[in-house]
Amino acid sequence: MSGIAHHLVRRGLEATQHNYNLGSVQVTDDGNDDNIKSIPIWGVATLWVTLLVFMFAHFVISYTYGSIVATLTTIETPTATAFTLEPAENEDSDAPLLSADQKPAEKTHATEPELFLIKSKPITSKIRTTVKHLKAQAGPWSRFRGLQVAIVYHLTYALLFNFLTSLTHSTFVSSVFAVLTHTVLSRLGMTWTHVVMSNPSPKSWIRRYPSIQTSKKIFLPTAIWAAAQQFALYIPALMFSMYGLNRYAEDPSYYHEVAPEVFAGDVSQVFMCGLVAMFIVFAIVFPAEVTLTRVQASMLPEEDEAIVPFDRTFGGKVEPEILGGRGCVSMLDAWKTFDWAARIRLIKLYVKVFALQVLTTVLFVGLFIGELRLIMGDDLPKVAKMAHDQLRL
Repeated sequence: MSGIAHHLVRRGLEATQHNYNLGSVQVTDDGNDDNIKSIPIWGVATLWVTLLVFMFAHFVISYTYGSIVATLTTIETPTATAFTLEPAENEDSDAPLLSADQKPAEKTHATEPELFLIKSKPITSKIRTTVKHLKAQAGPWSRFRGLQVAIVYHLTYALLFNFLTSLTHSTFVSSVFAVLTHTVLSRLGMTWTHVVMSNPSPKSWIRRYPSIQTSKKIFLPTAIWAAAQQFALYIPALMFSMYGLNRYAEDPSYYHEVAPEVFAGDVSQVFMCGLVAMFIVFAIVFPAEVTLTRVQASMLPEEDEAIVPFDRTFGGKVEPEILGGRGCVSMLDAWKTFDWAARIRLIKLYVKVFALQVLTTVLFVGLFIGELRLIMGDDLPKVAKMAHDQLRL
């Protein structure tokens, strides 16, 4: 939804900027020539500021909540407090009262103290408590921790992937190249996870870059996660093409030509594609992403301390390399040790992030339209018609 908003706003701003540069635009409507007033520079500036504010808000929601908080939710191990309850000397409430010269009967056996465990509420149970904890431990800029690594990762991925895809026109081969690119950059991905999940370190992220020998252990989890992502994109797109739904994108005028009953059938097919995509995300992508993050976290260096409670042994599943172990949790154990309470907590977080993105987009579109109405007045319908004609090109 936010992608659609970005596209509409970009085209709208292009139209308004073009209108401002020319001073006026001739629009023919039923044979009548109407001049559209030039948009003042303060109006263009207002629209651009609104767009930048929206992009920043969308970035904070996606990066801080959808990436940082999600990673901490994935690796947090809730702590438990243990205490013992000592039994009273006489626990029999129905015992008769004794006079001063009577002695109580000696106990024939000692009652053992009872041990109780109380699990603390996870820090990542709420977005607000997580952000508050990050600020207390890592300062006000903790919302953007790991941002340098993320920028380098995505820029490198874009350059490498675009170069590889320029060599082919096959969608399937492009998906294979995407998996390959993510796998090649797996060391950067693990560096980002370690920076995000650990307390502030005097070392730069470059000095925390893992060795090739260490990163070999995450090649397979990274490849599986990347393949799951491509599978979630490729299968719905293939269904979309098989149903012939791409004709709507190729020819926007088809909306007006198709019969109502045919359009209703196409809507149901779009709904089916969406259901398949959601099933793949929850059944394949979600476990693959959780597994990758927890495998990366299990290789956090000993000198780094996690910023949230974190069990390095994963319930005794991780054996140190000096004792002949792998030094990291296996993929199966990484998923099995992620209990249902944590899974539900992470899914709730993703739902909240999606709801915030939708709400932000709706509010932005409403504000943007209101600003256009205030700036352009009665000329807004004419510019809207121009923008619609441009979108059809």
